[in-house]
Formats: sequence, structure tokens, C-alpha cells
Amino acid sequence: MFLRLLYVSRRPIQQSVRVMTASLQKDRQSARIAIVERHIQFENEHDLEGVLSTFGENAQYDDEPWDEHYKGRNGVRLFYQQLMSALPDLEIDIQRRHVADEAVLVEVLIRGTHLGAWRGLPATGRRIQFPLCGVYTFDSDDHLVGERIYYDRGTVLKQLGVFHEPGTVLGQISTLVAHPITIARALGRNLRQYFPGRRRT
Repeated sequence: MFLRLLYVSRRPIQQSVRVMTASLQKDRQSARIAIVERHIQFENEHDLEGVLSTFGENAQYDDEPWDEHYKGRNGVRLFYQQLMSALPDLEIDIQRRHVADEAVLVEVLIRGTHLGAWRGLPATGRRIQFPLCGVYTFDSDDHLVGERIYYDRGTVLKQLGVFHEPGTVLGQISTLVAHPITIARALGRNLRQYFPGRRRT
């Protein structure tokens, strides 16, 4: 009887612990979503110090399409200085949010006008608009520890007027001019298919 009472008396305690853990996890997810949204709000306001305030002591920014990685708060500052100078009217429109245990993923639409130098390209004055996926990770205090972005850089370069699809006339001309050796090798490979030489025995 004593064992039965002990077993029954423990059940509510175990259940309350599970509820508290679930509640804590939900609170942390809410805090993480809130800091990501505040981070993007600061980006839209072009508030560099505000953006940096959403990062913890350890910060990293990864621009994956260019394989560029900015480490530390100074590195992150440099990335945003370049971005905000190149696109002074930068606008980030959140499309969807996805929350995981270790990260928050955000699908956004980037808009802006290229009015400053960017990656060696002088200002073109062209408008750009492209989808981007950002992955945000957090430290133990739920501040940002990392932001990793993925997007199609070919789309951006095409909108800036410096990239043309290889199937177009401009694309074929620019590819020939920029990559003559690659094109010569490709033509040689095709010629060998049409005019196969004698095979060595």
C-alpha cells in the first residue's frame, strides 16, 4: 500500500517537470524569434549599432555564395558597412519563418538600389530583388552567435548587368571573351567527337 501511494504521489511531480521544460523551450523559441525579428528590423532601419547589439560576444557572419566568412564583431561590422554602403535603401521583407531546436531559419526577399561599390563593382544604379534564406544560431543567452545566408549570386549579378546566361548572344560573347581557353577546350572536345582520330594500338 505504501509503495502504491508513493508511486501515485510521484506522478504529478513528474508531469509538472515535463510541463515546465516544454514551457521553458517555448519561451526560448519565442525569445529567439523576437531577436531575429529585431535584428531584421535594425537592418531595415540601417541601424548598424542596433544590428550588432543583437549579437553576443562571439559573432560570425557567413556569406555562403561567395564563401566569405566574417569572424568576430569587427568582422560582422565590416560586412554590414559594405552592405549598407552598396544598398543604402536596403529592404528585407520576411516571407516565412521556420523554427528548429538549434536555429531559426528565415526566408526573405531582398530589395535595394546599387548605389555604392560592391565586390569591386562600381555603383550601377540598378534595382535588385532576390530571395534569400538566412540561418540564425544562438548562444546560451539566446543572442545571435551566427548568421549564415544562402542565395543565387548569379541572379544578383544578372540584375546588376554583369552576368548573362550562356544561352543568350551576350552570354556567349562574354563567355568567349572572359574564358577563351575553356571555350577552346570545349570546341576541341566536340571536334574530336565528329572527327575521331585513329586510336593507338
